[in-house]
Amino acid sequence: MTSPLSAFLIVKNEAARLPRTLAALQGLADQVVVVDSGSTDATVEIAKAAGAEAHHRDWTGYGAQKRFAEDQCRHDWLLNVDADEVVTPELAEEIRATLAADPAPGAYVIRILNVYPGAERPRPLANDYAVVRLYHRGVGRYRDHPLFDRVETEGPVRRLRAPIFHFPFLDWHGLVAKENAYSSFQAQAARPRALWKLRLRLLVEGPFVFLKSWLARGHVLGGWNGFVFSVAIAFARFLRVAKMIERQEARRKGR
Repeated sequence: MTSPLSAFLIVKNEAARLPRTLAALQGLADQVVVVDSGSTDATVEIAKAAGAEAHHRDWTGYGAQKRFAEDQCRHDWLLNVDADEVVTPELAEEIRATLAADPAPGAYVIRILNVYPGAERPRPLANDYAVVRLYHRGVGRYRDHPLFDRVETEGPVRRLRAPIFHFPFLDWHGLVAKENAYSSFQAQAARPRALWKLRLRLLVEGPFVFLKSWLARGHVLGGWNGFVFSVAIAFARFLRVAKMIERQEARRKGR
């Protein structure tokens, strides 16, 4: 008998991408929980129409939002996906097979692969990042941190082979808007740091992030899309540090 699975998402204004995300969970999750933080589009209606349980919670940070979502889940095995992510058919089958084997409580790392605007699949040999997304509530829970929403686990951590496809933006305009808003939130939530350290980071962090993204993460194989993506990600990191400096200087001047 397959162990039942609860999938959960935190969302806001995701009407354009949410239908595909929820469709990929059909036949996999026994319960789908959507926690909305104040959408002004049709996000909540789309979630309910797809059979998901929709809850509202005012935004206080990534960790707190996901912990609230965990608490709404009925089952012990949990799968977290974002509204701009799609569980691939291969991953759905792998998860079903894993849970059918009645595994002991544990956690599973899943690869998250970025997809460029207009594409349906990641670039060749994509290597973005891998994090725990499937886990048993007896051994894992999201940490209560406003920025770094990672599952803290006790016990074995294994790896699934198939990936989740990540569609982080619909177009380049969307990427710039998203990174601008996210860098502002990061700067506000970050702990204070010495100004001289932040100014040093301003000089080196952008080039470092670009090279890491373009070479180490394999965006060099994505052609011009990969180059633009790497530049945008590097600029977003540069912008975050600049906003942290601005915030620190304002504090020092008592504003």
